[in-house]
Amino acid sequence: MAKKLAGKMKLQIPAGKANPSPPVGPALGQRGINIMEFCKAFNAKTQEMEPGAPCPTVITYYQDKSFTMDIKTPPASYYLKQAAGLKPVGKRNRPRGAEKPGRETVATVTRKQVREIAEAKMKDLSATDVDQAMKIILGSAKSMGIEVK
Repeated sequence: MAKKLAGKMKLQIPAGKANPSPPVGPALGQRGINIMEFCKAFNAKTQEMEPGAPCPTVITYYQDKSFTMDIKTPPASYYLKQAAGLKPVGKRNRPRGAEKPGRETVATVTRKQVREIAEAKMKDLSATDVDQAMKIILGSAKSMGIEVK
């Protein structure tokens, strides 16, 4: 007999760093999901990823308090900032793109780096081949003020 679906939720959690503190604990607890079980399973699945990389995660939870999770690759902006070597700035000490994209350039990346990012993100993009995926990544780079050479 199939499990009865209770709902879905999306969280962005750093790879290998899920813990019961906010925002993960309260979001799971109010839906009746076992927080420690989720944290252990998430950390085990993201063990081979770069520690601290933001992982968009879709959590499907059922009425019997069980859950499944679909962990996606980090956002293209994360990879682009890494490739461009942007340094952390601002209140939250995170790397940022251009204040006025299209008018100013904050960094440059090569086409080879864009191809590597597109190949890494291929399973999560709606592209059928690497060239189409590269176009998506190029659009993200342009909107961040990163020039591609």
